[in-house]
Amino acid sequence: MEVSRVRALRGPNLWCRQTVIEATVACTEAERVIGDMDAFETRMRVRFPEIDLLKPPGQESPNSIAHALASAALCLQTKVGCVLTYCRTSLTIEPGVYQVVIEYSEEAVGHLAFDLAQALCLAAMKDLPFDVEDALARLREKNEDDRLGPSTGSIVQAALKRDIPYRRLTQGSLVQFGWGSKQRRIQAAETDRSSAIAEAIAQDKELTKALLAAAGVSVPDGRCVTSAEDAWAVACEIGAPVVVKPRDGNQGRGVAVNVQGREQVLAAYAGAREECSDVIVERYFPGHDFRLLVVGDKLVAAARRDPPQVTGDGERSIAQLVDVINADPLRGEGHGTSLTKIRLDDIALATMATQGYTPESVPERGVLVTLRNNANLSTGGTATDVTDHVHPELAAGAVAAAQMVGLDVCGLDMVSDNVYEPLDVQGGCIVEVNAAPGLRMHLTPSFGKGREVGEAIIADMFAEGEDGRIPLVAVAGTNGKTTTVRLIAHLVACSGKRVGMTNSDGVYIGAERIDTGDCSGPRSARNVLLHPDVDAAVFETARGGILREGLGFDRCNVAVVTNVGMGDHLGLSYISTVQDLAIVKRVIVENVSPDGVAVLNAADPIVAAMADNCPGAVTFFASDRNHPVLATHRAQGRPVVCVEEGDIVLSEGVFEQRFPLSAIPITHNGTIGFQIENAMAALAAAWALGLDWNCVQRGLASFVSDAETAPGRFNMFSYRGATLIADYGHNPDAILALVQAIDTMPAAKRYVVISGAGDRRDVDITRQTEILGDAFDSVILYQDMCQRGRSDGEVVALLRKGLEHAQRTTEIQDVRGEFLAIDTALDQLKEGDLCLVLVDQVEEALGHIAGRIALA
Repeated sequence: MEVSRVRALRGPNLWCRQTVIEATVACTEAERVIGDMDAFETRMRVRFPEIDLLKPPGQESPNSIAHALASAALCLQTKVGCVLTYCRTSLTIEPGVYQVVIEYSEEAVGHLAFDLAQALCLAAMKDLPFDVEDALARLREKNEDDRLGPSTGSIVQAALKRDIPYRRLTQGSLVQFGWGSKQRRIQAAETDRSSAIAEAIAQDKELTKALLAAAGVSVPDGRCVTSAEDAWAVACEIGAPVVVKPRDGNQGRGVAVNVQGREQVLAAYAGAREECSDVIVERYFPGHDFRLLVVGDKLVAAARRDPPQVTGDGERSIAQLVDVINADPLRGEGHGTSLTKIRLDDIALATMATQGYTPESVPERGVLVTLRNNANLSTGGTATDVTDHVHPELAAGAVAAAQMVGLDVCGLDMVSDNVYEPLDVQGGCIVEVNAAPGLRMHLTPSFGKGREVGEAIIADMFAEGEDGRIPLVAVAGTNGKTTTVRLIAHLVACSGKRVGMTNSDGVYIGAERIDTGDCSGPRSARNVLLHPDVDAAVFETARGGILREGLGFDRCNVAVVTNVGMGDHLGLSYISTVQDLAIVKRVIVENVSPDGVAVLNAADPIVAAMADNCPGAVTFFASDRNHPVLATHRAQGRPVVCVEEGDIVLSEGVFEQRFPLSAIPITHNGTIGFQIENAMAALAAAWALGLDWNCVQRGLASFVSDAETAPGRFNMFSYRGATLIADYGHNPDAILALVQAIDTMPAAKRYVVISGAGDRRDVDITRQTEILGDAFDSVILYQDMCQRGRSDGEVVALLRKGLEHAQRTTEIQDVRGEFLAIDTALDQLKEGDLCLVLVDQVEEALGHIAGRIALA
């Protein structure tokens, strides 16, 4: 078994909508049927009994080592608590080579599970030991480290229920909900509306007390102290017992409650001083410890917290009783589980000592031993939900306290006898206010009903009916993608929205390009969706990015597929046929939202067939109004776009909207067929987005295919009376469309300048010049900057081969270098001639042409 090209697909992809690890696995002939391998299945089950090695229903080929690897990687993850269901093993066109796909919830966990699964398979093959418990422990630890904690996770799950997209911005708890200008962010249970000032106030316990007192909220007497003796003086002033705590602290660290006597006060001061240089001494209020959770202007949950404690049985020691409690699977280290394990640390030892116990003591049956005076869950405490019992006046006071501090999500610590009476009746008080409060005690209390506090936070962040999404258009196809993307973005911008756009030229926010190069992949799309100023997004979605990483979004409002035709990039990544390529390009169609639209080319049968995979509606476009697919769709009262009597017509049932081709500059008065198709696709997308028709008309009229608006997309120049056209056409379909467009343009003599990309198949490179040889008098061949794995001169030789039976070409020249090839053509042009330059370095070549024109 040989494993290669392991990668994470982080969005909807060729295989499924889930995030997956994809790997290429080559098996020897013996490894292709594990049933024939001596004792392999038995050895696998001995080492990992839970593995599923049954052949899935519908699978015709026998299970191979690759199948066992996929199953092991999935089962290992599910054994440590990952909720996953999907894995797949697909045989490629190469004998014995499989693509293995395994779902993951955390990427690093998925990679580790895959590595461990490889080790398991090899151990079974070679009859070597494999410590599955150690593997699961490593995987469990990695999952605990990487997955979202309970508080953040509950908010994310609430967002998903509302269909709000999310993205983790760090390995920690910083999360973005929504896209662009509609995005919101949280860090744990703190939102982007929680100001730094409010958080600073909450951290300053003395300032918090002063503000709450000013708001009429009951708070304990006390003040900051500067020394141990000062702490004792304050304790004497306000009367014992007291609470000693750091001025700036959290999770109960350094807090001592019910402190009495000089020695205890001095010791408590020393403990608090280790956490913060400023220490507060305040009156101790007897009663229960309650946590009140306020979100926005509502009290959404309340819990009584009890300190960690054990009940004696007359047989076991305190340490043994603690071990029994800590064995509860709900208890873990840190904050990753519902409850935290009890620690017998110095504070616990001191607390036990005041009651006359040590860890080895065996308390009598029914005796309650308190192990800590504070009731924080992070130190092993428990929680009982009391939300339904909170008095309305008490709830209103909690909201007032949170608003006085300025926190939109606020945890208030209250000491009182109960929650069903107002504080002033029972003599309780608010002792602390917390920003980014832990939610564990409300989500899964030890006793009582769990509360949907994540839903409450999301409801406060997003109004009812809002999902944080901005309009998103994805465009795929073999040719025309970039022009269609640019035109759609231009039309949307004319409606007043600031558009984020990605294409093979760069990333644009409004009119500003913020990144250069080929940015048609998922990373650029995600970057646009991160931008806070973007009101709508239009993405060129190339084959390579989908194969490499999946989509950069979970779904789109509009998916446009321009064409597939003869295809391009065939022979790469096991995409060998046009049908294979179509499966990749239809990924955007499969991920249209249910209320969205797929815009499909009815004249391309492979594209038209994608309609069956669309969860939303379909709009077909084609120049020929009588095309069977389009005509049938139209007869059914469904939306279509076609050309009639010199107009692009959008119609659905009795509705009809017309745009004269003469008013759409990129079509050159309706003479350039592929630009008409691009315009139809863009208009169909604008229709699906519900754009105003007047805005659309203005946008069409103001969009021209020049070197600035659409560089390398049929850019026309005049040079000494000759017509010069620069285009990035780089496959047979594109070149055929260019030839058809140029055939309508008069010319005394026709020249073409061309090179070829080395990563295309031989037949695709040769086919380009076969087409050009029947349409141009003179062909100038050049070798481009990057041969992409080809040897020197190999691409030019293939281009020459395509001209062997040319019907029109009589002159063939070889030139080394793109700019020299352009200069060679320009030097030969005469008035009335026409030259097509198929540019490779788009911006550099256009700049060179502009310089030559300026000097002419």
